[in-house]
Amino acid sequence: MLDFILNMPTKIHFGKGEVQKTGDIVKGYAKKVLVVTGRSSAQKTGTLEKVLTSLKKADVDALVFDRIEPNPRATTIDEAARLAREEQCELIIGLGGGSAMDAAKAIATVALSKRPIHEYIRGNHTGLWKSLLPIQEALPIIAIPTLAATGSEANSGAVITNWETKEKSSISGPGLFPKAAILDPELTFSVPANYTADGAVDIFTHLYEGYLTGDEEAHVQDEITEGLMRTVIKYARQAIDSPQDYEARAQLLWTSTLALIGVAGAGRGGPFPVHQIEHTISAHFDISHGRGLAILTPAYFKHIVKPDRPQRLARLGRQVFGLTHKNLDEAAEAAIAAVEDWMKSIGAYDTLQNVGIPKESFQQMAEDTVRVSGMGQGFVAATRPLQANDIVKILNAAYTGE
Repeated sequence: MLDFILNMPTKIHFGKGEVQKTGDIVKGYAKKVLVVTGRSSAQKTGTLEKVLTSLKKADVDALVFDRIEPNPRATTIDEAARLAREEQCELIIGLGGGSAMDAAKAIATVALSKRPIHEYIRGNHTGLWKSLLPIQEALPIIAIPTLAATGSEANSGAVITNWETKEKSSISGPGLFPKAAILDPELTFSVPANYTADGAVDIFTHLYEGYLTGDEEAHVQDEITEGLMRTVIKYARQAIDSPQDYEARAQLLWTSTLALIGVAGAGRGGPFPVHQIEHTISAHFDISHGRGLAILTPAYFKHIVKPDRPQRLARLGRQVFGLTHKNLDEAAEAAIAAVEDWMKSIGAYDTLQNVGIPKESFQQMAEDTVRVSGMGQGFVAATRPLQANDIVKILNAAYTGE
């Protein structure tokens, strides 16, 4: 096991109806807030109204910024940050999926620093991120997830897209930990089947990334990770079939938080290459992050992990899917097939061809991934260093699902 420092300062309020306590939670930090959310979902479901009503009862003045895109863009964040600064907002509430919560973290940063957010994005062409990260100070943040997926509600990271330069990457730092996260599973009842499935894949990918690339002697972390994987697999289908099944939604939401809060990967480490490749795809083509991960996963397993670490795939198959193959090669192949079958069973399995991404873009996307996510190394870390040609190989395989 590797040495580690684990810091989880976010206070978590979990349970049925917790969103009604938003005002009481927020008033301990601020009297005027900016509520950051997407363009329609929180309004249509009534969640935004619940939050605003609770804030009003607590005598907290609230402004709403409801123009956050699915892959939050730097220009939108800068605009919202100017509003927060001009209106002297003291706290930012991220209400929605990962995009709204990530945007809230970025807005909280820019509102205080007055620097454009693209300068902070890790790997960006300006190189300023090297001195600006990690982010130490930002306005206080409260996160209210309405989708089980990214785990952004309780960690110190966010992913932002600079659409003009096709750069999508992360920002991070202790200043970005939300002061509190309000996890109310009832807020996820209205999430449609495709978003539920894509969110489940995102959770699953958060778990398998370091599991396949990190230290193999972190047995405690492996046991935690495998248990969380089994939970996602069990409850994703249940939540899709019965959207208002409280227990299914609660299990998924809490697993989403635990998957990326640090506890599963501390002492194991390991890079997240599939996330990095997908970030480039959605920076170019603006597809769903979870769907992009589902597209890439089988190809990455087959062409990178199986040749490099078949023993880890075999363990995943045995511990998560209950497979019993004794031959290592067969066990690894069976694990890949089991993951594919699970993705198909929840409607998440897809191909680059099917979502309209042309082969002609592969070389540029591979080079962009190495440039942005490689952060000057000239490769993307994985089970081994991935060069642009390795990434093209993955993209080609993901084009048809071969």
